[in-house]
Amino acid sequence: MATAVNIGLPGIGAEFHLDAFSLSWVTTAYLLSAVVCMVPLGRIADLHGRKRVFLAGVVIFGVASLACALAPSAAFLIVGRIAQGLGAGMIFVTSTAIVVSVYPQAERGSALGLVITAVYLGQSLGPALGGVLAEHFGWRSIFVTTVPLAAATAALVLWSLRGEWVSEERAPFDLLGTALYALMYVALIFGLTLLPRPLGAACMLAGLAGVGLFVWHESATAHPILDVRLFHANRVFALSNLAALINYSATYAVAFLLSLYLQIVRAVSADHAGLILLAQPAMQAVSSPFAGRLADRVDVRGPVSVGMALTAAGLLALGTIHGATGTAFIVTCLLVMGLGFGLFSSPNTHAVMGAVEPRMYGVASATISTMRLTGQMLSMGIVTMILNAFVGGAAITPALRGPFVSATHVAFLTFGLLCAVGILPSLARGGAPSHGAPERDAA
Repeated sequence: MATAVNIGLPGIGAEFHLDAFSLSWVTTAYLLSAVVCMVPLGRIADLHGRKRVFLAGVVIFGVASLACALAPSAAFLIVGRIAQGLGAGMIFVTSTAIVVSVYPQAERGSALGLVITAVYLGQSLGPALGGVLAEHFGWRSIFVTTVPLAAATAALVLWSLRGEWVSEERAPFDLLGTALYALMYVALIFGLTLLPRPLGAACMLAGLAGVGLFVWHESATAHPILDVRLFHANRVFALSNLAALINYSATYAVAFLLSLYLQIVRAVSADHAGLILLAQPAMQAVSSPFAGRLADRVDVRGPVSVGMALTAAGLLALGTIHGATGTAFIVTCLLVMGLGFGLFSSPNTHAVMGAVEPRMYGVASATISTMRLTGQMLSMGIVTMILNAFVGGAAITPALRGPFVSATHVAFLTFGLLCAVGILPSLARGGAPSHGAPERDAA
């Protein structure tokens, strides 16, 4: 879904007559919903069962996908995407935590490498299958095909995933912290997409004030949804999460931009565009198992920093594309970025999960997932702001090729520099403490 929907965006925009700002919210609404719910759901999963939350998320995601497929309007579609984000958030916060709960430290990197490989295989199939579906059956078919996949996943969980994984801790749930967390994120991301308008600046200021209130409340409460002390008392945890935030901020919107560039500027068909975008996640899928095994044997700072550097190089190279750039050049850039991202992702996740005690696996999984989706939202927010500056509120059509290509230059160069800066926290994090015992299976 994450990659296939990007291929369907031109068709969605054409059917509902959406401008660039509104079209970006088809993606941003999903991300914002997921990130708002993940940390609270990570806490709920630790307290009440990670398998339960995972299964509920799969069901919600499937139902929401069907609603998106039947959407009669853009507003209905965006509401459906919000529901999809809720289901996705429930899946994200529990899948990594369940795997880490049952694997010891010495095998965890390899296990996480396989998990991330599965993710990238899905992302690899997304552009190719999404392109074929959008080209021959329309964008709605992308959502329809997700429904049986969700049903099959739910059946597989019920049939073969035995037991339940819960923290031994019993504590009340922090409702005030959850409300502050949600309002903070909504204000920040909505404000970012509206900049440089005054309302955008006001929302950003409100969001920043919300960050301060949230940190103050979570520091003072006995049972926080997010133990903010981890970020100043645990150097590895804090800097590994910062590296993830920067990396995803610099990379997520690449598929969004290139999908529009290939189909509108280069007049490439949706299925052909999907095959081109396949290069990056395919390389990620190939390199992630190797990176996972490497993380079991060496200091993660090496592969993570090299991965960031390769990703930055690919982004800066994409900053030179123009109206007639060759496909081979774009594919090469995507392959370099895919290798870099593969080297970064599983070792960095290994560092985050290894830096906390087993009772905190759900929260740690939610935190790294939150950094990922927050980065993805920031990435979309940056692109939306740049597109607003270059094309305004107009729909992106072939008549606006020139301004759109100029916007892509600024966006890719911005992302490349941001990713280069991300090498610093990767190098500064230090060695990871070991919390390697697998967690008890509480059936």
